[in-house]
Amino acid sequence: MSLRTRLLVAIGVIALAALVIADVATYSALQSFLYQRVDQQLDVYHQANEHQLNSGRPLFCGAGPFGPGGGGAVPPAPEDAGRPSNAFQFGAVEVRSPKGAVVNSQSCPAYLDGKAYTPRLPTTITGFSTAPDGAQVAYFTAPATQNGGPSFRVRASTLKDGDLLIVAQPLSDTGSTLHQLLLIELAVTGGAVVLAVLGGFWLVRVGLRPLRDMERSAESIAAGDLTQRVPGENDSTEVGRLARTLNVMLSRIEAAFSARVSSERRLQASEQRLRRFVADASHELRTPIAAVSAYAELFGRGASEHTEDLGRVMDGIRTETDRMEHLVADLLLLARLDEGRPMEQRSVDLVALCAEAVKTAAAVGPAWPLRFEASEPIEIIGDATSLRQVVDNLLGNVRAHTPAGTSARVDVAKEESGAVITIADTGPGMEPEEAEHIFERFYRSDPSRSRVHGGAGLGLSIVSAIVANHGGRVSAESRPGAGTTFTVHLPTAPPAVDVEPDYPGTGHSAPPT
Repeated sequence: MSLRTRLLVAIGVIALAALVIADVATYSALQSFLYQRVDQQLDVYHQANEHQLNSGRPLFCGAGPFGPGGGGAVPPAPEDAGRPSNAFQFGAVEVRSPKGAVVNSQSCPAYLDGKAYTPRLPTTITGFSTAPDGAQVAYFTAPATQNGGPSFRVRASTLKDGDLLIVAQPLSDTGSTLHQLLLIELAVTGGAVVLAVLGGFWLVRVGLRPLRDMERSAESIAAGDLTQRVPGENDSTEVGRLARTLNVMLSRIEAAFSARVSSERRLQASEQRLRRFVADASHELRTPIAAVSAYAELFGRGASEHTEDLGRVMDGIRTETDRMEHLVADLLLLARLDEGRPMEQRSVDLVALCAEAVKTAAAVGPAWPLRFEASEPIEIIGDATSLRQVVDNLLGNVRAHTPAGTSARVDVAKEESGAVITIADTGPGMEPEEAEHIFERFYRSDPSRSRVHGGAGLGLSIVSAIVANHGGRVSAESRPGAGTTFTVHLPTAPPAVDVEPDYPGTGHSAPPT
C-alpha cells in the first residue's frame, strides 16, 4: 500500500470515528432531553389524576398542547369540535392495588395514522426510586399492544393509600424526531467523510509533490547527472528541510566526484608526462651514448695509431660527454625543483642581476644586439643563482632560435605585487599554438631541428620551474614574423614552503638511497 493510500485511509478512518462519536453524543443528549420532557409531562398528568382520585372524580386522559413525545392526533369527536387540532391523550391511565390488581383504569388510546395504540404494561413493575415527597417512582419504556405501534413512556408511582398510579404517553413524536436526527447525522457524516477524504487527497497530493520531484531528481542523479538538485528547499516544512539536506549531500558528492575525476585526470596526465619524459630522456641520452660508443669502436679499430684520428676521436668523446653531463645536470635540477626544496632566500637586486646577465650574453653572442632598460632599483627575496639562470636561459633561447642580427630588449619594472621581467626579440616568432607548449619538457617548436644545435629542450622547462618555486609565473606571446616576448612575474617574496628536516649527513629531505 502506497503512502498516499495509507494517509487517505487514515484520514477517512479518523474523520469517520470523530463524526460517529459526535453523532452518538448528539443523539444520546437529544434522546435524554426529550425523555426528560416526556417525564415532566407525565409528572403533570400524574398529579392531575392523583387530584382526580383525591377529589372522588374519575380518571381522565386529559388534553392539552401537543408537546415533545406527545401522542398522535386524536380523531375529533362532535363534542370536541372546539379542541385544537394538535390535541393529544394519554396512552393509558390505571390504578393498581399493592397486590397488583387493577382497581381503576381509563382507556386512553393514542392515535397514529388513524390507528389506536395502547401500551403493553408489565404485570410486575420494578426499578422504583424514592421521590422527594417519599413516594416510590419508576420510569420505563413499554411497547405497544398492537403490532407496529409506537413505544410508550410509562410513569408508575405509589399513592398515599399504597395503590400504584400508572400513566403512559406514546413516544411517536420523540421517535420521529430521533429518527430524523439519525438520518441527518448519517447524511452529514457520510458527506463529511467524503469531503475529508477529498480534502485529504488534495492536501496529500500537494504535500507529496516535493517528494515526487525528489524522485525525479533522484532518477536523473542515478542516471549520472550529478548537477541535478532537489527543488523545494524550505526551512519551514519537513520536506523542505529534507530537500535542503539532500542538496547539501548532493553538492558534497558532486564535489567529491569532481575531485576524484580531476585527480584521475591529473594522474593520467602525470603518467603520460612521466612516460613521455622517460622516453624523451632516453632518446636524448641515446644519441651521445651512441656517439661515444662509435668513437670508442673507431678507437678500437686503430685510430690510436694515428695522432690526428686519435685527437678527433677524443674531441668527439668529450663533446658527447659534455652533452650528457649538461643533460643529466638539467634533469637533476628539474627533479630538485619538482620536489619543492627550499631555495636560498636573500635580498636580490633584480636590476643589477639582469644587467649582469645582459652584459654576459652580449659578450657570448655579439651578433645579437641587446638593449637593457630599468626605471628604478628593484629588490626581491629569492635565490640569486636560480634567478640568474632564468635570465640566462631566456637570453640563450634568443641566440638559439633567432638568426644572427636579431635584436632583443630586456626590461625590468616594478608592479604592485612585485617585479616583472620582459625579454622581447624581433625574430621570426612562432604560431601561438606552439607558444602554449614551449615550457613543456623536451618540447621543440621545430621537430626537424637537430638536437646538436637545438639542445635538449629543457631550458624553458627549468625557467618555468624556477619561477614557480619563487611563487611567480612566466608566459610567452609570439606570432609569425612578430617575434617572441617572454614575461616573468616575480613576487616581492616567495611563499613559505613546509619542508621535512634534512637527514644527517645527506643534506636532503629524504633518506639516502
